[in-house]
Amino acid sequence: MRHGETMRYISTTRAQREEMLRVIGVPDLEALLERIPSKARLGRELGIPAAVAEAELTAEIGALAAENAHADGYVSFLGGGAYDHYVPRVVDHLLLRSEFFTAYTPYQPEASQGTLRSIYEYQTMICELTGMDVTNASIYDGGSALAEAALMAHGVTDREQIVVSGAVSPLARRVVGTYCSGPRLPIKTVPWADGVTDLDALRKAVSDQTACVMVQYPNFFGCLEDVDAAAAIAHERGALLVVAVDPIALALLKPPGEAGADIVVGEGQGLGNHVNYGGPYLGLFACRKELVRRMPGRLVGATVDRDGRRGFVLTLQTREQHIRREKATSNICTNVALVALGATIYLALMGKEGLRQVASLSTAKAHYAAATLGRVPGVAARFGAPFFKEFVVRLPKPPERVLRALRKRRVLGGIALRQFDRGLKDCVLVAVTEQRTRAEIDAYAEALASVVA
Repeated sequence: MRHGETMRYISTTRAQREEMLRVIGVPDLEALLERIPSKARLGRELGIPAAVAEAELTAEIGALAAENAHADGYVSFLGGGAYDHYVPRVVDHLLLRSEFFTAYTPYQPEASQGTLRSIYEYQTMICELTGMDVTNASIYDGGSALAEAALMAHGVTDREQIVVSGAVSPLARRVVGTYCSGPRLPIKTVPWADGVTDLDALRKAVSDQTACVMVQYPNFFGCLEDVDAAAAIAHERGALLVVAVDPIALALLKPPGEAGADIVVGEGQGLGNHVNYGGPYLGLFACRKELVRRMPGRLVGATVDRDGRRGFVLTLQTREQHIRREKATSNICTNVALVALGATIYLALMGKEGLRQVASLSTAKAHYAAATLGRVPGVAARFGAPFFKEFVVRLPKPPERVLRALRKRRVLGGIALRQFDRGLKDCVLVAVTEQRTRAEIDAYAEALASVVA
């Protein structure tokens, strides 16, 4: 019995069920299950609790949900790729409109002019933010965007080796490793020094077989990389430069496109999307126009119809799996349009000055937090490099134990770095956004002082 038939059986009256069984030719429902081996069957009644009123069920589910620590119920200093930036109410209000929330681009996408136009606006804004020529309609998340950039660089240069900085997010590097395992592309990881990529080591790692060099800006530790220097090293050997970005930071920092980047990727969650456990998130992907035919994902272009009216279409679709699978540049043939729309609404609402203010507040508060935490006895900054909104501190006690104690005080104190690098076993990555107040930062320092005393 298929799922739909099962549900229909359950929802019918007793007389109807008996008639259905008669037509099928079995005496009862149990006879339908005879072919299932007894050892695979439960052999007892399901442990389903008795029915309760809707209000009681809502209260019970709410109590279960309250057992999770989340950014709305705790003061969050978590980062590492997902950030507790403020999301204006209008973003959620517009996203939940039925024409957006339930929409999906049909197989004749030109019929969805509204969806295509919103994507086109998104692409335009990301190009302006990154300083690049072309942006696609988005990829699933920042990690898969970085991995797709590695495959794209391999396709463009016909070279095998991928060189990645050790200061790139270790989570994203794992995704790159997974993607590159199929075509068997070797990955060389360059060490970092004082929180930023060791440029001498990078220069030695890049060769005539290098397809691309990957750096992060700001990097996983929050420190600012020398993108111009990395570009010069990559281009000297004919490799492409891939830069993974925090889009909020680009409101203040030099766009990677102006620093020589060939491909720019990033995680767009901070652009008007809440912190969610596991997503959905938003993969940014932009490149120079010379590389556009190798770029993965959907691409929306502007055109005119036969009457001269402006319209929007999916363009260069022959790159895609759903057009010619055997020659496709990627198996990505869709995009996270709803999350990208959230970023579009956020960017349009904030504007250049608003986004700059978010970035400025995040930077100022992060530096205040670093100075305040640094006055706690036994706590010290791990790196001396300039940073944006994240920084690493060394603790006098095991970070995991300290973070557990802070959670009891309703503070999410950061990410223990032991899981990523044994050399940072006594360190915590702390992120500060514009949402954190001076009082919250001071309370964090006070709680930390009590815990490590």
